[in-house]
Formats: sequence, C-alpha cells, structure tokens
Amino acid sequence: MVRVNYKRCGYCGACVGVCKNLAITLEEFIIRIDREKCINCNSCVIVCPLNALQREENV
Repeated sequence: MVRVNYKRCGYCGACVGVCKNLAITLEEFIIRIDREKCINCNSCVIVCPLNALQREENV
C-alpha cells in the first residue's frame, strides 16, 4: 500500500494523473488513496517529484 508524507507533498497532482485505476484524488490539500481501487502498481511513487509517496509494506 502507499502512504502520503504530507510534510513533503506539494499537491501537484502528478500522482492523480498517473493512477490508472483512479484510486488517488486531490481535495483541498488532501491526497486520498482509495485502498480498494489501488492495485499497488507503484506508478504514483515513481512519478512523485518530491518523494512524498512511499510504499508501505504489510508486516
């Protein structure tokens, strides 16, 4: 799963644009990730210019 580091996020929307399943939305400085739609493709993590998205491994 993907986690947002809001201290790093610039709210540019790059992650929203790259998400094939429309799992990420940007609403007034809040990035929301729909965990049911997310397929863990990692595209959002790769495209984020500020490294605000991090892959969170299940323990």
